[in-house]
Amino acid sequence: MTDLVIRNAEVAGVPGIDVVISGGRIRTVGPNLSTRLGEVIDADGGALIPGLHDHHLHLHAMAADAASVRCGPPDVRDAATLADVLAHTPGDQNGWVRGVGYSETVAGDLDADGLDRLHSVRPVRMQHRSGAMWVLNSAAIAAAHLDGASHRGVERTQDGRPTGRVWRADTWLRDRLPRSQPPRLGAIGTALARCGITGVTDASPDLSPLSQASLVAASASGEFPQRMHLLGTPLSGANSSVERISVGPYKIVLADSELPDLENLTDRIREVRSRGRAVAVHCVTREALLILLAALDEVGTLPGDRIEHGALIPRETIDDLRRRDLRVVTQPGFLADRGDDYLRRVDRRDQPDLYRCRSLLDGGVRVSLSSDAPYGPADPWSVITAAVMRRAPTNEIVGPTERITSAQALAGYLAVPEDPGGAPRRIQTGAIADVVLLRAPLADVLAAPSAEAVRTTVIGGTIAYPATSRG
Repeated sequence: MTDLVIRNAEVAGVPGIDVVISGGRIRTVGPNLSTRLGEVIDADGGALIPGLHDHHLHLHAMAADAASVRCGPPDVRDAATLADVLAHTPGDQNGWVRGVGYSETVAGDLDADGLDRLHSVRPVRMQHRSGAMWVLNSAAIAAAHLDGASHRGVERTQDGRPTGRVWRADTWLRDRLPRSQPPRLGAIGTALARCGITGVTDASPDLSPLSQASLVAASASGEFPQRMHLLGTPLSGANSSVERISVGPYKIVLADSELPDLENLTDRIREVRSRGRAVAVHCVTREALLILLAALDEVGTLPGDRIEHGALIPRETIDDLRRRDLRVVTQPGFLADRGDDYLRRVDRRDQPDLYRCRSLLDGGVRVSLSSDAPYGPADPWSVITAAVMRRAPTNEIVGPTERITSAQALAGYLAVPEDPGGAPRRIQTGAIADVVLLRAPLADVLAAPSAEAVRTTVIGGTIAYPATSRG
């Protein structure tokens, strides 16, 4: 591995610093270093910062999303346009049409009958933009044999017929579709590196053996260069032998569409505890959070326990979160993406609780930021801007008292994956060489956060972006 020398960089606010990278680690940091020759990058005064870590996304869903047709705003805004898009979208190798990003603002609360009116010729499955639900037309229901299915996520009419809506059953549904290999991750890795992301936490629950093997292969081959922290690894066989893959807390999903059962949740957490793992619990409703806290009262907490999303966190629970040392992995990017929808659909009394940031930090709760891509914007710099501005697409402000500074927002991307919301990593001797060189001093970049400020991304001492033009 060739040494990499970054000269004349700003490091921790200090200009004129040289950094020597060798063997995948930072070997020396200081001004005017004398080093043996290696690949040299003149930073020209730009900031060198630790690589960003997205603490919650879904890699295979991102890759599949990139190959799917957009079915919601801003690409599609009405039923006529959606029908035209579905009619002219090529099917996959099995003739299916896969749509993503659907919003009720386009054609209402769709079921199979409504989707048939838009397109009935080929099997269509269309994902709600929340990621919580798929809608299948009649051809897709027949092809997936939903009539005889027993999964609780299959919504049915009073007489037992599938409505076409399938909730929180991605892995199960995938197994009933025509066989296909998990999508490739190379393009996703390149796009993330372009934004300065050197590591990700894949929050997909219940990874199948095929999905997990695909992630391992993509990492081992270098196709996906970022480090992976996996939450969906099964409780049995949860270790990873691949250098850039680690296993995190066990993902538990509390369904958005129904209240979780306290006894079942408590038993599930006990089972996870028996394997020595913390939990990462999907909580997007007030009721789900309160039931989780009740379950943890019964079972107790473990270092590393985390709440995913925290879409609605009542103020009176903040001290409870701090006392339990629960981390909150949240996504203020949703406010910029669909804040107008929240203001329209969420009860006015609950709106101050949406995607809290400042009140959590002020209350001593560890908070990290993430994208939930592909369901939210993957660009971390746009998420940082959203955390600062909290501006909806209509320019309305969602929870102005929850704004944080751009430096606080960036810190939400800099903690190690095992400690989201913990101390930001630093450019220091001995650290793993996952670093990002910016085009300007950090204060200038944070004044107007943008992925355009990323000049070079280095992962494990190897330049991951730009792929061809270096220096």
